Amino acid sequence: MQPQEYLRFHGIQKAFPGVLALDGIDFGLCEGAINALVGENGAGKSTLLKVLSGAYAPTAGHLELGGRRVDFRSTRDAIQAGIAVIYQELNLVPDMSVEENLQLGHLPARLGFIDRKAVRRAATAELERLGEHIDPAAKVRSLSIAQRQMLEIAKALMLDAKVIAFDEPTSSLTEREVRKLFEVIRELKRKGCCIIYVSHRLEEIFELCDAVTIFRDGHLVEDRKDMAGVDHDFVVSRMVGRSIDDIYAYRPRELGPCALEVTGLMGRGLREPASFQVRAGEIVGFFGLVGAGRTELMKLLFGAGGPFAGEIRVHGRKVAFRSPRGALAQGIALCPEDRKSEGIFAVRSVAENINISVRRRFTRFGFIHPGKERRNAETFQARLRIRTPSLAQPIAKLSGGNQQKAILARWLSEDIQVILMDEPTRGIDVGTKNEIYAIMYELAAKGIAVVVVSSDLPEVLGVSDRVIVMREGRIVASVDRADATQDGLLRLALPQHGGQDPT
Repeated sequence: MQPQEYLRFHGIQKAFPGVLALDGIDFGLCEGAINALVGENGAGKSTLLKVLSGAYAPTAGHLELGGRRVDFRSTRDAIQAGIAVIYQELNLVPDMSVEENLQLGHLPARLGFIDRKAVRRAATAELERLGEHIDPAAKVRSLSIAQRQMLEIAKALMLDAKVIAFDEPTSSLTEREVRKLFEVIRELKRKGCCIIYVSHRLEEIFELCDAVTIFRDGHLVEDRKDMAGVDHDFVVSRMVGRSIDDIYAYRPRELGPCALEVTGLMGRGLREPASFQVRAGEIVGFFGLVGAGRTELMKLLFGAGGPFAGEIRVHGRKVAFRSPRGALAQGIALCPEDRKSEGIFAVRSVAENINISVRRRFTRFGFIHPGKERRNAETFQARLRIRTPSLAQPIAKLSGGNQQKAILARWLSEDIQVILMDEPTRGIDVGTKNEIYAIMYELAAKGIAVVVVSSDLPEVLGVSDRVIVMREGRIVASVDRADATQDGLLRLALPQHGGQDPT
């Protein structure tokens, strides 16, 4: 029996001042099927999901559900029609509890008061369904990025929707959580749900999805109702309009003397003092499971968390600082894991986000020189190919990949000796990843020490000259590129339960 089409986009167009984000999008999705939606950052995928969720009204065109036209005036209208969208950017209230966030907007009530027992029961049941051992009473602020991502997924699943869209749901998850999520998605498929799955991890698309729709620059360029004849190279070439034979395009280079030397560094998130070196022009990857202490170590190096002990040297010179401002003064910069809350100033423009750190150089007698700021922003927009209709555009409206390029532009405006990049390609499409890797190689070729934290094993192996493995708050190994394998690194990263430690 052929699956029935349930959701259809009819000629959807969405225009913003200076940019046509979607142009004539027309395709349908079936009940009991998982439809992949892929494209580069800025291709229009997130805009389409916002039209579906009622957050945006289309400039032209309309939606159909079950053969009937629907026109949503708000996200509440879409929810009531049985639509749930799980966005890549998390929408949680940090100072409210897990259980309150899960049911925000539809908290069960009794006699005019919130039924706390019902809230707790529903939250506990949904968390158990996802295999998450999270205290329902805990404040969201206390959770890791991965836990918050699972909470966002649980929040949408509790709506019991007929149409569910997942936007980069695994970008922050551990392998165990990914497996559990895939089980849940397959169960939703068996129940007849209509599922849209957006991911830049193409291996997930081939493992999970029944159909694929490809966007490029706001246009639909391919709509396949089955995966026959669809492979990695086909998807990439249709996404980016060109062939990318080797996404990592590793470039060997001459390494200089030691640029960053860390000795006995100890602080929050570490169980043992950390010691390692990075040479000038070297790209060192840090790999480990979620909770291994990689992000905490990067923040210590950037002055975002005061170390308890230890020493940091940059080009042999001992440096001491207790804030990111001090770290920058010593030539150390950080692209943080959580772009939204720690990397960008969401309500400010692209130009301001690029210039915010270096603004002191464009100020005289207390006044900012707008011409110099504009020229600096224009230089890096062109150099890094930041796609935005205007440098005055609020950065929150840019795709994740273009936000990451703006953060890089900020640090490239500085005179840095060491750059720390924590999950630099999380939620970023294959074409933009290729561009960011090229920027890393360019920085390394100039003698800058590059440290890359990534949970993506192929990425760590693809770009690094050497890989440092962390496990449970400690550095356990340093492996040269020639000796590094996926199995070997994963074995080092996994917790040891008795037996001989492989390190």
